[in-house]
Amino acid sequence: MFENNRVKLAIAPIGWTNDDLPELGGEITFEQCISEMALSGFTGCEVGNKYPRDPEVLKKALHLRGLEIASAWFSAFLTSRPMEENIAAFKEHRDFLHEMGAKVIVVSEQGNSIQGQMETPLFEQKPVFTESEWELLVAGLHRLGDIAAEKGMKIVYHHHMGTGVQTTDEIDRLMAETDPGKVSLLYDTGHLVFSDEDPIHVLKKHMDRIHHVHLKDVRMETANAVREQKLSFLQAVKNGVFTVPGDGVIDFKPVFEELDRAGYNGWFVVEAEQDPSMANPFEYAVKARRYIKEQSGL
Repeated sequence: MFENNRVKLAIAPIGWTNDDLPELGGEITFEQCISEMALSGFTGCEVGNKYPRDPEVLKKALHLRGLEIASAWFSAFLTSRPMEENIAAFKEHRDFLHEMGAKVIVVSEQGNSIQGQMETPLFEQKPVFTESEWELLVAGLHRLGDIAAEKGMKIVYHHHMGTGVQTTDEIDRLMAETDPGKVSLLYDTGHLVFSDEDPIHVLKKHMDRIHHVHLKDVRMETANAVREQKLSFLQAVKNGVFTVPGDGVIDFKPVFEELDRAGYNGWFVVEAEQDPSMANPFEYAVKARRYIKEQSGL
């Protein structure tokens, strides 16, 4: 499975220090984070809030540990802010990632998003885009896709809990209304399962659009409690709804088989935001790396 080095393995720093909840892992240094990533057997990572923004400084720190940058998250506000603001912020983000050697840019629309609101119930108050907001989103993503292409890069759209593109129907609409040459898809197992979607169905239906993969597992008992207790996304994360592959309910074997069959070429990124005081990041990184090797041969 996955011959000819088509797939590279990365892990996100969000397991060490959380971008949305900086108090989680606030004491963990950038150097400890990337050292443990490398020690646990990964060759890439995404960008966290403690990473130096000077490309030369960051390149040196990563090179010493045999790591490279896979991508980094960009918060778009295409439905709620002027296009000029989005473009200016996106170009700065694109140029940084291009300098770091990344080929894809993770984009998620944060207009009306509740993912960063501590007290807003995740399922009861999930945003739903209006027709005019869908038009703004699609047109805006096409514009960002064109800007990414100027540097030979792609945008990969991150469907995400608590946003206007979370469910299968919403992903389907986004893929149907966007140009495949301008907008690709980030496939995230954990967000699909948490949203009660079928991850294999989404994978098969949109395989030709998938150019980045987040491997995230779910603790279903915690996910069920989020629904029952009307908790927010941030409360869900603090309670441990996400974990690394091999530690939750998702069977990743068929996911790997489908991606291999389709000839997927790109990054697999382990991304499991947890409270590091409850889930030791290094221990869970090692667990994830071993599980991926067992299930995929990588």
